[in-house]
Amino acid sequence: MKNRFRLWVKVSLILVYLVITAGSIVRMTGSGMGCPDWPKCFGYIIPPTERSQLDWNPHREYKKGQIIIQNDRLLVANSSFISRSEFSENNWIVYTKHDYAAFNVQKTYTEYINRLLGALAGLATLILFVLSLGFYKSQKSLIFFSFLVVLLMGFQGWLGKVVVDSNLLPIKVSIHMVVALIIIFFLMTLYSLTRQHQSIISNIKNPWINRLLILSFGLLIVQIGFGLQVRQIVDLQINEGLLMNDISLKQNTPTSYYQHARLGFALLILHAALFLQFLKSKQLPRLAIFIFSLILLEVIIGLVLYHFDFPFATQPLHLLLASILLGLYFLVILDKSFWKFGFKFQT
Repeated sequence: MKNRFRLWVKVSLILVYLVITAGSIVRMTGSGMGCPDWPKCFGYIIPPTERSQLDWNPHREYKKGQIIIQNDRLLVANSSFISRSEFSENNWIVYTKHDYAAFNVQKTYTEYINRLLGALAGLATLILFVLSLGFYKSQKSLIFFSFLVVLLMGFQGWLGKVVVDSNLLPIKVSIHMVVALIIIFFLMTLYSLTRQHQSIISNIKNPWINRLLILSFGLLIVQIGFGLQVRQIVDLQINEGLLMNDISLKQNTPTSYYQHARLGFALLILHAALFLQFLKSKQLPRLAIFIFSLILLEVIIGLVLYHFDFPFATQPLHLLLASILLGLYFLVILDKSFWKFGFKFQT
Protein backbone atom coordinates (compact mmCIF):
# COMPACT_ATOMS: atom_id res chain seq x y z
CA MET A 1 0.00 0.00 0.00
CA LYS A 2 2.72 2.47 0.96
CA ASN A 3 4.73 1.70 -2.20
CA ARG A 4 1.65 2.28 -4.38
CA PHE A 5 0.95 5.59 -2.65
CA ARG A 6 4.56 6.72 -3.07
CA LEU A 7 4.39 5.74 -6.77
CA TRP A 8 1.33 7.94 -7.34
CA VAL A 9 3.02 10.84 -5.57
CA LYS A 10 5.84 10.55 -8.12
CA VAL A 11 3.40 10.17 -11.04
CA SER A 12 1.50 13.27 -9.90
CA LEU A 13 4.73 15.27 -9.61
CA ILE A 14 5.88 14.25 -13.08
CA LEU A 15 2.51 15.15 -14.63
CA VAL A 16 2.38 18.54 -12.90
CA TYR A 17 5.88 19.32 -14.19
CA LEU A 18 4.75 18.26 -17.67
CA VAL A 19 1.76 20.59 -17.41
CA ILE A 20 4.07 23.47 -16.43
CA THR A 21 6.28 22.71 -19.44
CA ALA A 22 3.31 22.40 -21.80
CA GLY A 23 1.86 25.65 -20.48
CA SER A 24 5.12 27.41 -21.22
CA ILE A 25 5.20 25.97 -24.75
CA VAL A 26 1.64 27.23 -25.22
CA ARG A 27 2.76 30.76 -24.30
CA MET A 28 5.96 30.52 -26.36
CA THR A 29 3.99 29.56 -29.49
CA GLY A 30 1.13 31.98 -28.81
CA SER A 31 -1.30 29.05 -28.65
CA GLY A 32 -3.18 30.06 -25.52
CA MET A 33 -6.30 30.97 -27.47
CA GLY A 34 -6.05 27.95 -29.75
CA CYS A 35 -9.13 26.79 -27.85
CA PRO A 36 -11.21 29.94 -27.26
CA ASP A 37 -13.63 28.29 -24.83
CA TRP A 38 -13.22 26.04 -21.78
CA PRO A 39 -13.27 23.14 -20.90
CA LYS A 40 -14.16 22.08 -24.47
CA CYS A 41 -12.43 23.38 -27.58
CA PHE A 42 -14.74 25.19 -30.01
CA GLY A 43 -17.48 23.27 -28.23
CA TYR A 44 -15.94 19.89 -29.10
CA ILE A 45 -14.42 17.24 -26.84
CA ILE A 46 -11.91 16.55 -29.65
CA PRO A 47 -11.28 19.82 -31.52
CA PRO A 48 -11.64 20.27 -35.28
CA THR A 49 -8.67 19.76 -37.57
CA GLU A 50 -9.73 22.08 -40.40
CA ARG A 51 -11.06 25.65 -40.54
CA SER A 52 -13.96 24.49 -42.71
CA GLN A 53 -15.37 22.52 -39.77
CA LEU A 54 -16.08 25.83 -38.06
CA ASP A 55 -18.08 27.26 -40.95
CA TRP A 56 -21.84 27.24 -40.97
CA ASN A 57 -23.26 24.63 -43.34
CA PRO A 58 -26.86 23.91 -44.35
CA HIS A 59 -28.55 20.66 -43.32
CA ARG A 60 -25.91 19.90 -40.71
CA GLU A 61 -26.51 18.66 -37.19
CA TYR A 62 -25.19 21.00 -34.48
CA LYS A 63 -24.97 20.15 -30.80
CA LYS A 64 -25.69 22.65 -28.06
CA GLY A 65 -22.50 24.54 -27.23
CA GLN A 66 -20.73 23.93 -30.54
CA ILE A 67 -19.01 27.00 -31.96
CA ILE A 68 -18.75 28.38 -35.48
CA ILE A 69 -16.86 31.39 -36.84
CA GLN A 70 -19.18 33.71 -38.73
CA ASN A 71 -18.23 37.23 -39.89
CA ASP A 72 -15.21 37.29 -37.53
CA ARG A 73 -17.41 36.36 -34.58
CA LEU A 74 -17.64 33.26 -32.43
CA LEU A 75 -21.22 31.99 -32.40
CA VAL A 76 -22.41 29.31 -29.98
CA ALA A 77 -25.32 26.98 -30.70
CA ASN A 78 -27.99 27.70 -28.08
CA SER A 79 -29.57 24.25 -28.54
CA SER A 80 -29.14 21.07 -30.56
CA PHE A 81 -30.63 21.37 -34.04
CA ILE A 82 -30.26 20.58 -37.74
CA SER A 83 -29.58 23.68 -39.80
CA ARG A 84 -31.90 24.61 -42.64
CA SER A 85 -31.01 25.87 -46.11
CA GLU A 86 -30.48 29.44 -44.83
CA PHE A 87 -28.56 30.69 -41.83
CA SER A 88 -30.72 31.72 -38.85
CA GLU A 89 -29.38 33.97 -36.10
CA ASN A 90 -32.04 32.57 -33.75
CA ASN A 91 -30.08 29.34 -33.39
CA TRP A 92 -26.93 31.10 -32.19
CA ILE A 93 -25.70 33.41 -29.48
CA VAL A 94 -22.58 35.57 -29.75
CA TYR A 95 -19.67 34.42 -27.56
CA THR A 96 -19.10 37.52 -25.43
CA LYS A 97 -16.31 36.51 -23.02
CA HIS A 98 -13.75 37.73 -25.56
CA ASP A 99 -13.62 38.69 -29.23
CA TYR A 100 -10.87 36.32 -30.39
CA ALA A 101 -12.23 34.53 -33.47
CA ALA A 102 -9.51 32.64 -35.32
CA PHE A 103 -8.46 29.06 -35.97
CA ASN A 104 -4.97 27.62 -36.35
CA VAL A 105 -4.75 23.85 -36.14
CA GLN A 106 -1.22 23.82 -34.68
CA LYS A 107 -2.15 26.29 -31.96
CA THR A 108 -5.43 24.53 -31.26
CA TYR A 109 -3.79 21.16 -30.70
CA THR A 110 -0.90 22.64 -28.72
CA GLU A 111 -3.42 24.07 -26.26
CA TYR A 112 -5.52 20.90 -26.41
CA ILE A 113 -2.53 18.72 -25.41
CA ASN A 114 -1.85 21.12 -22.56
CA ARG A 115 -5.42 20.63 -21.34
CA LEU A 116 -5.20 16.85 -21.69
CA LEU A 117 -2.05 16.80 -19.54
CA GLY A 118 -3.86 18.95 -16.99
CA ALA A 119 -6.75 16.49 -16.92
CA LEU A 120 -4.35 13.55 -16.47
CA ALA A 121 -2.61 15.38 -13.62
CA GLY A 122 -5.98 16.01 -11.99
CA LEU A 123 -6.91 12.34 -12.33
CA ALA A 124 -3.57 11.26 -10.83
CA THR A 125 -4.03 13.49 -7.79
CA LEU A 126 -7.59 12.19 -7.35
CA ILE A 127 -6.23 8.62 -7.32
CA LEU A 128 -3.63 9.80 -4.81
CA PHE A 129 -6.36 11.11 -2.52
CA VAL A 130 -8.34 7.86 -2.76
CA LEU A 131 -5.22 5.88 -1.85
CA SER A 132 -4.52 8.22 1.09
CA LEU A 133 -7.81 7.16 2.71
CA GLY A 134 -6.17 3.82 3.44
CA PHE A 135 -3.94 5.60 5.98
CA TYR A 136 -6.82 7.01 8.03
CA LYS A 137 -5.74 5.17 11.18
CA SER A 138 -1.98 5.40 10.80
CA GLN A 139 -1.24 8.82 9.24
CA LYS A 140 -4.04 11.32 8.71
CA SER A 141 -1.57 13.93 7.48
CA LEU A 142 -1.41 12.06 4.16
CA ILE A 143 -5.17 12.46 3.74
CA PHE A 144 -4.98 16.15 4.65
CA PHE A 145 -2.25 17.06 2.16
CA SER A 146 -3.70 14.83 -0.59
CA PHE A 147 -7.06 16.57 -0.16
CA LEU A 148 -5.36 19.98 -0.40
CA VAL A 149 -3.73 18.91 -3.65
CA VAL A 150 -7.08 17.81 -5.12
CA LEU A 151 -8.68 21.11 -4.07
CA LEU A 152 -5.87 23.09 -5.63
CA MET A 153 -6.06 21.07 -8.85
CA GLY A 154 -9.76 21.89 -9.06
CA PHE A 155 -9.00 25.55 -8.39
CA GLN A 156 -6.28 25.41 -11.04
CA GLY A 157 -8.79 24.07 -13.55
CA TRP A 158 -11.14 26.95 -12.79
CA LEU A 159 -8.23 29.38 -13.13
CA GLY A 160 -7.58 27.92 -16.58
CA LYS A 161 -11.09 28.96 -17.57
CA VAL A 162 -10.56 32.45 -16.13
CA VAL A 163 -7.29 32.80 -18.08
CA VAL A 164 -8.98 31.85 -21.37
CA ASP A 165 -12.00 34.08 -20.71
CA SER A 166 -9.65 37.01 -20.04
CA ASN A 167 -7.91 36.43 -23.39
CA LEU A 168 -4.69 35.47 -21.58
CA LEU A 169 -4.32 38.48 -19.31
CA PRO A 170 -0.65 38.22 -18.18
CA ILE A 171 -1.32 38.74 -14.45
CA LYS A 172 -3.83 35.88 -14.48
CA VAL A 173 -1.36 33.66 -16.35
CA SER A 174 1.18 34.39 -13.58
CA ILE A 175 -1.34 33.52 -10.85
CA HIS A 176 -1.98 30.26 -12.74
CA MET A 177 1.75 29.55 -12.55
CA VAL A 178 2.01 30.39 -8.84
CA VAL A 179 -0.80 27.94 -8.01
CA ALA A 180 1.07 25.23 -9.96
CA LEU A 181 4.15 25.85 -7.79
CA ILE A 182 2.04 25.62 -4.63
CA ILE A 183 0.70 22.26 -5.85
CA ILE A 184 4.32 21.11 -6.27
CA PHE A 185 5.02 22.20 -2.68
CA PHE A 186 2.18 20.04 -1.34
CA LEU A 187 3.20 17.07 -3.51
CA MET A 188 6.77 17.44 -2.25
CA THR A 189 5.31 17.47 1.27
CA LEU A 190 3.67 14.10 0.57
CA TYR A 191 6.89 12.81 -0.96
CA SER A 192 8.85 13.88 2.13
CA LEU A 193 6.31 12.28 4.47
CA THR A 194 6.54 8.98 2.61
CA ARG A 195 10.34 8.78 2.55
CA GLN A 196 11.70 6.21 4.93
CA HIS A 197 15.03 7.99 5.32
CA GLN A 198 16.25 11.57 5.29
CA SER A 199 18.20 12.85 2.33
CA ILE A 200 21.98 12.88 2.74
CA ILE A 201 21.94 16.69 2.77
CA SER A 202 19.53 16.67 5.71
CA ASN A 203 21.89 14.41 7.69
CA ILE A 204 24.86 16.77 7.47
CA LYS A 205 25.27 18.57 10.80
CA ASN A 206 26.75 21.85 9.64
CA PRO A 207 24.83 24.96 10.81
CA TRP A 208 26.24 27.06 7.96
CA ILE A 209 24.83 24.65 5.41
CA ASN A 210 21.40 24.95 7.05
CA ARG A 211 21.57 28.76 7.02
CA LEU A 212 22.77 28.97 3.44
CA LEU A 213 20.09 26.53 2.28
CA ILE A 214 17.30 28.57 3.89
CA LEU A 215 18.77 31.84 2.55
CA SER A 216 19.10 30.36 -0.95
CA PHE A 217 15.53 29.03 -0.86
CA GLY A 218 14.16 32.45 0.13
CA LEU A 219 16.27 34.18 -2.51
CA LEU A 220 15.12 31.70 -5.14
CA ILE A 221 11.46 32.47 -4.38
CA VAL A 222 12.10 36.21 -4.76
CA GLN A 223 14.08 35.63 -7.95
CA ILE A 224 11.27 33.55 -9.47
CA GLY A 225 8.86 36.34 -8.50
CA PHE A 226 10.87 38.81 -10.60
CA GLY A 227 11.03 36.17 -13.34
CA LEU A 228 7.24 36.05 -13.43
CA GLN A 229 7.19 39.83 -13.91
CA VAL A 230 9.58 39.47 -16.86
CA ARG A 231 7.35 36.75 -18.26
CA GLN A 232 4.32 39.07 -18.04
CA ILE A 233 6.17 41.60 -20.21
CA VAL A 234 6.97 38.86 -22.73
CA ASP A 235 3.33 37.70 -22.63
CA LEU A 236 2.15 41.21 -23.44
CA GLN A 237 4.33 41.19 -26.56
CA ILE A 238 2.96 37.77 -27.56
CA ASN A 239 -0.60 39.05 -27.06
CA GLU A 240 0.23 41.92 -29.40
CA GLY A 241 0.96 39.36 -32.11
CA LEU A 242 4.75 39.07 -31.94
CA LEU A 243 6.31 35.66 -32.55
CA MET A 244 8.80 34.34 -30.01
CA ASN A 245 11.81 34.98 -32.27
CA ASP A 246 10.72 38.61 -32.68
CA ILE A 247 10.72 39.31 -28.94
CA SER A 248 13.64 41.15 -27.35
CA LEU A 249 14.33 42.62 -23.91
CA LYS A 250 17.51 44.42 -24.94
CA GLN A 251 15.66 47.59 -25.90
CA ASN A 252 13.92 49.20 -22.93
CA THR A 253 15.05 46.41 -20.63
CA PRO A 254 12.59 46.24 -17.69
CA THR A 255 13.86 46.79 -14.15
CA SER A 256 12.43 43.41 -13.16
CA TYR A 257 14.86 41.71 -15.56
CA TYR A 258 17.87 43.36 -13.92
CA GLN A 259 16.61 42.30 -10.47
CA HIS A 260 15.97 38.77 -11.75
CA ALA A 261 19.46 38.55 -13.28
CA ARG A 262 21.23 40.01 -10.23
CA LEU A 263 19.51 37.57 -7.91
CA GLY A 264 20.53 34.75 -10.25
CA PHE A 265 24.18 35.69 -9.87
CA ALA A 266 23.68 36.11 -6.12
CA LEU A 267 22.38 32.53 -6.02
CA LEU A 268 25.50 31.40 -7.84
CA ILE A 269 27.68 33.06 -5.18
CA LEU A 270 25.63 31.53 -2.37
CA HIS A 271 25.98 28.10 -3.93
CA ALA A 272 29.72 28.54 -4.24
CA ALA A 273 29.72 29.17 -0.49
CA LEU A 274 27.52 26.09 0.01
CA PHE A 275 29.93 24.05 -2.09
CA LEU A 276 32.81 25.10 0.16
CA GLN A 277 30.82 24.21 3.28
CA PHE A 278 30.05 20.76 1.90
CA LEU A 279 33.75 20.25 1.21
CA LYS A 280 34.51 21.45 4.72
CA SER A 281 32.10 18.80 6.04
CA LYS A 282 33.92 16.26 3.85
CA GLN A 283 30.64 15.36 2.14
CA LEU A 284 29.34 16.34 -1.28
CA PRO A 285 25.98 14.61 -1.91
CA ARG A 286 24.83 13.96 -5.47
CA LEU A 287 21.66 15.95 -4.78
CA ALA A 288 23.79 18.98 -3.88
CA ILE A 289 25.80 18.62 -7.10
CA PHE A 290 22.55 18.34 -9.07
CA ILE A 291 21.17 21.51 -7.44
CA PHE A 292 24.41 23.40 -8.14
CA SER A 293 24.30 22.26 -11.76
CA LEU A 294 20.67 23.43 -12.13
CA ILE A 295 21.55 26.88 -10.77
CA LEU A 296 24.46 27.25 -13.18
CA LEU A 297 22.39 26.00 -16.11
CA GLU A 298 19.55 28.38 -15.22
CA VAL A 299 21.90 31.38 -15.26
CA ILE A 300 23.35 30.30 -18.63
CA ILE A 301 19.88 29.84 -20.17
CA GLY A 302 18.80 33.21 -18.76
CA LEU A 303 21.75 34.91 -20.48
CA VAL A 304 20.94 33.08 -23.74
CA LEU A 305 17.30 34.23 -23.51
CA TYR A 306 18.39 37.85 -23.11
CA HIS A 307 21.30 38.08 -25.55
CA PHE A 308 19.92 35.84 -28.30
CA ASP A 309 16.27 36.96 -28.14
CA PHE A 310 14.48 33.87 -26.85
CA PRO A 311 15.72 30.96 -29.01
CA PHE A 312 13.18 28.19 -29.49
CA ALA A 313 12.44 26.02 -26.42
CA THR A 314 14.76 27.98 -24.10
CA GLN A 315 11.93 29.69 -22.20
CA PRO A 316 10.04 26.43 -21.39
CA LEU A 317 13.34 24.83 -20.32
CA HIS A 318 14.16 27.84 -18.14
CA LEU A 319 10.77 27.63 -16.44
CA LEU A 320 10.88 23.85 -16.01
CA LEU A 321 14.34 23.89 -14.41
CA ALA A 322 13.33 26.71 -12.08
CA SER A 323 10.26 24.71 -10.99
CA ILE A 324 12.32 21.57 -10.40
CA LEU A 325 14.91 23.57 -8.47
CA LEU A 326 12.28 25.15 -6.25
CA GLY A 327 10.70 21.75 -5.58
CA LEU A 328 14.04 20.14 -4.68
CA TYR A 329 14.91 22.97 -2.30
CA PHE A 330 11.54 22.67 -0.64
CA LEU A 331 12.03 18.90 -0.29
CA VAL A 332 15.42 19.31 1.43
CA ILE A 333 14.01 21.84 3.90
CA LEU A 334 10.99 19.62 4.56
CA ASP A 335 13.24 16.65 5.26
CA LYS A 336 15.04 18.63 7.93
CA SER A 337 11.83 19.97 9.46
CA PHE A 338 9.71 16.80 9.43
CA TRP A 339 12.38 14.54 10.86
CA LYS A 340 13.30 17.15 13.46
CA PHE A 341 9.72 17.19 14.76
CA GLY A 342 9.13 13.46 14.45
CA PHE A 343 7.02 13.34 11.26
CA LYS A 344 7.72 10.27 9.16
CA PHE A 345 5.90 7.65 7.14
CA GLN A 346 4.13 5.09 9.28
CA THR A 347 1.92 2.17 8.30
